[in-house]
Amino acid sequence: MRADLDVTDWRILKELQADGGLTNVLLAQRVGLSPPACLRRVRSLEELGLIEGYTALLDEAGLGFTLTAFAMVRLHNQAETDLRAFEDLVLAWPVVREGYMLSGESDYILKCVAPDMAAFQDFILGTLTAAPNVASVKTFLTIRRAKREPGVPVGLEGK
Repeated sequence: MRADLDVTDWRILKELQADGGLTNVLLAQRVGLSPPACLRRVRSLEELGLIEGYTALLDEAGLGFTLTAFAMVRLHNQAETDLRAFEDLVLAWPVVREGYMLSGESDYILKCVAPDMAAFQDFILGTLTAAPNVASVKTFLTIRRAKREPGVPVGLEGK
């Protein structure tokens, strides 16, 4: 069910999505509310589950993680229990930063971040392809990131 949000709620979400570290006072100024009213709105958005948490975006390369790759995974079996078992493994692999179940030729796409090719290769050969129910893996190395904009396209709501 979609939440019934007003313009101010959307402005709060847009500001927090752009900078989750904003103080409540600064956020209130930006959206035109008093700090107590702004805090009530933010808490309400959190309680509705529309704000799932706050995080910092880290510079992967600056921290020594210079390789980003995607792995397309096809499974032998797609029964719900088999899918859940694979997803449980994905949750435990630190190299995998995002994972999505797909429709089509592959069953999953995994975004992987590693310090270098050797570490990524160790993960692919020693962990991913060796995992139960994995039929095949195709990998794609990234050349450079063209866009990084987490979240949702605030401003397109209702369209």
